[in-house]
Amino acid sequence: MKKIIFMICLILSTMLDYSKDLVSEVVNRGILKVGTTGDYKPFTYLDGSEYVGYDIEVAKLLAKELGVEIEFVPTTWKTLLSDLNAEKYDIAMGGITRTVSRQIKAELSTPYLIFGKCFLVRRGEKEKYDSLEKADKSETRVGVNIGGTNEVFADEKFKNAKIIRYKNNLDVPIAVAKGEVDLMITETPEAIVYQREVNSLEGAMIENPVTRSQMGYLIKKNQIHFLNTINFLLNELELRGDIQELKKRYLN
Repeated sequence: MKKIIFMICLILSTMLDYSKDLVSEVVNRGILKVGTTGDYKPFTYLDGSEYVGYDIEVAKLLAKELGVEIEFVPTTWKTLLSDLNAEKYDIAMGGITRTVSRQIKAELSTPYLIFGKCFLVRRGEKEKYDSLEKADKSETRVGVNIGGTNEVFADEKFKNAKIIRYKNNLDVPIAVAKGEVDLMITETPEAIVYQREVNSLEGAMIENPVTRSQMGYLIKKNQIHFLNTINFLLNELELRGDIQELKKRYLN
């Protein structure tokens, strides 16, 4: 009997989850809640107390199209999915890699950028670390942020180097510049930004990254109407040229 009651409750909860239309909820609420880590240039980072970056601007455009205000909700790479499932926000944005594990646990928007894993190193040392084989030495100290795909990559690919983990992704480039670590596991857009903005840093393997992946936006599982609406709005913004302007401003 208990098993039957449990199954009925499970079915009812699933039906309620399907019937909850997030598009209507956002419009009625008047606020689009966007979860973002605020630690990943050029997609999302804090300038004082204000979020800035490519995905921050895209989020503002999405809210404008929906006719609502926007609220940015802080999250971390480690809690990205759990915070989404706890409904702390409607969508997660900010340089999020489209992975199989994330697709299984949630919904991912259509991709908006192709990129790859590479290294951020001190200027003048990119040839020293221009391959995984050269980088994976016992004397190499590798910096990664906790909870993201960079940490997963480091754990999978580095068998000899010492991996040093940081809670905040913005602390890792500083550690490289100070000589606390020899290289940072990063991705091509981030490496290009730091290479351009910080004289003491440069990217290694930018032209031939170790992997090739895509970025997208993360939405709670089964919210298909909301997912389709976000994809529709992104297509509209692309047609109008808004997306291209933001890519020129932040990604080129």
